[in-house]
Amino acid sequence: MPVASRNRFTGRTALVTGGGSGLGRAVALALAAEGANVVVAGRSQAPLKETVALIEEADGTGLAHVADVASAAAVQALVRAAVDRFGSLDVAVNNAGVFKGGAPVAEISEDDWRTLLDVNVSGVLFALQAQVRQMREQPGGGAIVNIASNLGAHKRRPGIAGYVASKAAVSALTRAAALDHIQDGVRINAVSPGASATSMSLRPGESEADRAARMRNESPLGRIVDSAEIAAAVLYLASDDAASVVGTDLVVDGGASS
Repeated sequence: MPVASRNRFTGRTALVTGGGSGLGRAVALALAAEGANVVVAGRSQAPLKETVALIEEADGTGLAHVADVASAAAVQALVRAAVDRFGSLDVAVNNAGVFKGGAPVAEISEDDWRTLLDVNVSGVLFALQAQVRQMREQPGGGAIVNIASNLGAHKRRPGIAGYVASKAAVSALTRAAALDHIQDGVRINAVSPGASATSMSLRPGESEADRAARMRNESPLGRIVDSAEIAAAVLYLASDDAASVVGTDLVVDGGASS
């Protein structure tokens, strides 16, 4: 098999929501390393600027744009800003998400439930709408990767039903949108990470060493999944290497949901 080029995104524009930290930052840096002009979005300017600084330190090109994905108007403005700056939108990674409502179904608060739906589900829908509208009007179309979770369509755990429901919705929405828009020249897929080397996978009061010890027992792989490994899966789905991959949900969790 041919070895994947390491400049798969040269001359392309990529947008990453939730790009100020964690997995979003890892994806943004990986895209920039392969030549993309990367727009990172989130609700706070400072961490976005940190991501852009890291991109520029490695001789890449980045742009920070504050946007709340729970607002359709804000996401539309985000896409316009990316196109105004770089001329197109070729890749989008919808990574922004929250974890709230760690309680059984009967105890989930209305506020937590609505926040999960607003950010994790409506935020992905609004992003898809704005991104597809741009991509289907430009030569070459584009590729979109949504970040779901192995907790949802693939695996459940007691006490986090709200989060599980929201991420299962992302998996289902991805597959439906992929069928709706492949004829528009827009490929849509998802990556469903398991516990990864980000703060979100730390339990209350848990250190990274504690987490490593827990994962030796919980994961068939015996360790946490590195964010670079998840970023590699995202870049594969976003690249021309995956030109015939449509509506897939790629689980990267060390076998935890197998």
